[in-house]
Amino acid sequence: MKTRRLILLDVDSTLIRHEVIELLAARAGTQVQVAQITERAMRGEIDFAASLADRVATLKGLPTTVIQEVAEQVELTPGARELLDEARAAGWTVALVSGGFEEVVSSIARSVSVDLYLANRLEVEQGHLTGRTVGPVIDRHAKAVALAAFARASGVALRDTVAVGDGANDLDMMAAAGLSVAFAAKPVVRAAADIVIDGPRLDAAWPLISA
Repeated sequence: MKTRRLILLDVDSTLIRHEVIELLAARAGTQVQVAQITERAMRGEIDFAASLADRVATLKGLPTTVIQEVAEQVELTPGARELLDEARAAGWTVALVSGGFEEVVSSIARSVSVDLYLANRLEVEQGHLTGRTVGPVIDRHAKAVALAAFARASGVALRDTVAVGDGANDLDMMAAAGLSVAFAAKPVVRAAADIVIDGPRLDAAWPLISA
């Protein structure tokens, strides 16, 4: 019987070319500040949950209409759609996980026909962002938990999973997966990965993970 496989991809700067929080911050006039915090978090220099709280706080007062604007602005990484199509054609389960926001990730997931995804959620009051998230923070531990949950729900053994990411927030899921791929990644992630791809196309991973 053919072995069931699952691939779990980080979203921001992996599946897509952007950091969604920076696109939102551009509308709040805080993009430079937020980008600096993001960079430090992805290098593993500061705690992700704390960095997320600091960055989201700068979005306070933005109308919720910016979420759809940003969703429409997002561009997939070259080769992303092709990688997912190859995986599905081979019978793999595809899932997404993000330290970004469900409100945008859900739109991305629909655009690439993915049903399994997990991300943070933004708190909204009276049509505006409060500058806080609601629910559990999707940090590096939560991403590893998501990998195990998606695999279990799909009937896939952990040893038959592949995790793809670029930042320190992806390290735990990459360590838990049977095979890990660093894509256009920070040094700490490159050092920990089984496979390193510098880009520019995400589907360069397929021959390496499907062999």
